[in-house]
Amino acid sequence: MLEQNVMIPFLKKFDQYPFRVVMNEKEYTIGEGKPEFTVHFNKNIPLKSLLTSTSLALGEAYMNKDLTIDGDLYYALDHFLGQIDKFSTDQSALKKLIFTSVAKNNQKKEVQSHYDIGNDFYQLWLDDTMSYSCAYFKHAEDSLYQAQVNKVDYILEKLALKPGMELLDIGCGWGFLLMEAAKKYGVKGTGITLSEEQYRKANARIKEANLENLVKIELMDYRDLPGYHHVFDRVVSVGMLEHVGRENYALFIESAKKVLKPGGVFLLHFISGLKENPGDAWIKKYIFPGGVIPSLREMLSDATDQNFHILDVENLRLHYNKTLLCWQENFNQHRQEILEMFDERFVRMWELYLASCAAAFHNGVVELHQILMTNGINNDLPVVRWY
Repeated sequence: MLEQNVMIPFLKKFDQYPFRVVMNEKEYTIGEGKPEFTVHFNKNIPLKSLLTSTSLALGEAYMNKDLTIDGDLYYALDHFLGQIDKFSTDQSALKKLIFTSVAKNNQKKEVQSHYDIGNDFYQLWLDDTMSYSCAYFKHAEDSLYQAQVNKVDYILEKLALKPGMELLDIGCGWGFLLMEAAKKYGVKGTGITLSEEQYRKANARIKEANLENLVKIELMDYRDLPGYHHVFDRVVSVGMLEHVGRENYALFIESAKKVLKPGGVFLLHFISGLKENPGDAWIKKYIFPGGVIPSLREMLSDATDQNFHILDVENLRLHYNKTLLCWQENFNQHRQEILEMFDERFVRMWELYLASCAAAFHNGVVELHQILMTNGINNDLPVVRWY
């Protein structure tokens, strides 16, 4: 009777879409109507764990096969995660996990724990551009590769580049954006990253493309940019802000400003939340240690405090949903190879990560914003959306 007295009453609050629960060979229906999906609890989850962090308790149960789902994982999560506001999180009990240090050494370790898993791993399920951020699907039939090329082209167009300009990419990943900027616009590019794997791979790609005279990558923390003693015409940052930490958002914007010429253009591309939130416990423990998603309003506030003038703000939320579904499909196609690299628990963890993030974007739990701004006034740019 334990599951009837504890688990089922807890689950009943998630009744927006009906679903079936199978526990100890008994079936229960949550919500009214025909169940949309079925969850098997192969092992009881303590109520204390669910109340401390619903996300962490259910996530670990899925990783350990204590919880399994019939059918498509994304489909189930898409119906469930729209109710994430009903999840329980005891921030005081999870303080060490949720509120980690924003010191340089700790953040470097956190970043490397994710991005240095191995280039071979990421190459299996990313596209040939090695872009690990939201793509841009201009047309419904666009492949993931084409959508990533679209994304980079769109960003470069927004930056209003001209031959001879210098472009800084903060959190440059595997270097594709900078290489495209050099090839298509004749600009000089500098990228910075904390990932040693990305640093090695990006430099190898630059050499293969014979772009060493135009593009270089540095292993550097954004906080060291003011000491770099170089200024740029344009600055871009794609999917890096989420690793900065709420305490350092203003410092991040200030650091970018100090290396951007007056009137220079800055494009900031980041996952955002409607409100300020310390983050999800499961994601922080297993996927992005220290990761924090900023709200749009706090980034606009920090930017204008530094005299950045906002030209445009765009939400690409559904593009990220589609990007993640493409990654999930690629990941599943290479599941056996990834299983041989790691183990079943790792594979289930990443399956859950990709599917849950896709569902989160579809439900508006998180969004994707691009802010286009200038360092002070720039009256030389077109007065219409030139891109």
